[in-house]
Amino acid sequence: MNAMQQTIQTMAIEAKRAARKLRSLSAERKNGVLLRMADALMERREFIRTENDKDLEAGRQKGLSSAMLDRLDLSDKAMAAMISGLHEVAALPDPVGEVTEMIRRPNGIMVGRMRIPLGVIGMIYESRPNVTVDAAALCLKAGNSILLRGGSEAIHSNLALARVLQDALAAEDIDAAAIQVIPVTDRAAVTFMLGLEEQIDLIIPRGGEGLIRFVAENSRIPVLKHYKGVCHVFVDDTADHDMAINIVMNAKVQRPGVCNALESLLVHEKIADTFLPKVAAELRRAGVEIRGCARTCALLPFAVPAVDSDWGMEFLDLILAVRVVDGLDSALEHIARHGSQHTEAIITNSYANGQRFLREVDASAVMINASTRFSDGGQFGLGAEIGISTTKLHAYGPMGLKELTTRKFIVYGEGQVRG
Repeated sequence: MNAMQQTIQTMAIEAKRAARKLRSLSAERKNGVLLRMADALMERREFIRTENDKDLEAGRQKGLSSAMLDRLDLSDKAMAAMISGLHEVAALPDPVGEVTEMIRRPNGIMVGRMRIPLGVIGMIYESRPNVTVDAAALCLKAGNSILLRGGSEAIHSNLALARVLQDALAAEDIDAAAIQVIPVTDRAAVTFMLGLEEQIDLIIPRGGEGLIRFVAENSRIPVLKHYKGVCHVFVDDTADHDMAINIVMNAKVQRPGVCNALESLLVHEKIADTFLPKVAAELRRAGVEIRGCARTCALLPFAVPAVDSDWGMEFLDLILAVRVVDGLDSALEHIARHGSQHTEAIITNSYANGQRFLREVDASAVMINASTRFSDGGQFGLGAEIGISTTKLHAYGPMGLKELTTRKFIVYGEGQVRG
């Protein structure tokens, strides 16, 4: 084992030790340290800013795009958001220790289920150093320790943030190994980390599809992931046109570069000749390029003919694939073939069609008459989100505090033995 591997394994062993101690922490102590962390970020913002500047300067020299540099920048706004996030997590109900489904069996034993932490979470992510604080806060509140491996472009920022958070833990007499950032930028560190199945209980990757596929293909530890967000809106023939246009515009235009943005619009053939020109006019005004099927292009002369790869493409840009479909069956078939199990929506005034869409579409979030942009932990009332899972086991959709826990059976007896 080389020095890099020894460092990571030692950190993982210490994280596992810290996780055992976290199980017994009360909600009050966890909330107290989260609030202390918020204060510490404010007090040490100059130190954090200095370290962040090192990453920004290195990024400029490497020729990183303005968008990448913006994600790296721990601006006053980004710092305020991290501090606010710590306060929000502290205010959330603590799921750990919740007991449900307690029943008395015929032999007199009481059997129930208790919510418990998962243990050690391995987080592998790119670009955004704010993820260091957001993920650490959620894991701590759920009673987990966390081993963070950020991208090389944010190494100084991530280590600085971890130091501030660890100092807050130590000040509250909590094992600082509960939050650790791996100080190794070599890609081999990720591969080695993914083999530590004895110490790490779950891997959560956040980043581009390439990173997530690498993690999924190389991990010996369970991985919660989603590769991409190919979100559809199906406009049924019973839909209110004004409502549909408003939803489509919000889903596509508000933030086109996120995973819950609309990527493909399906329109019922019965309303295509009236609805498509109206929605297309609004989309064009917003700078959206339309890539359409043959029927779409016949109705919209300015549309670009779609190629096969446009169906199922996550554009993350002001580009929208549009297809005219025969009806609900065709829409369901298209989504089943090209969707990514992220978020799908139907715009309809038909109760039967809406209910069928809910039942038959296989996605982590399915919506009736609402924008796909609502697929978000905060919007769903989770308070905060560590990521989105399309893997179904053990979480499906946005992941909040409860998704960072599991349940174990608990039994109360009075001396019963099994016959």
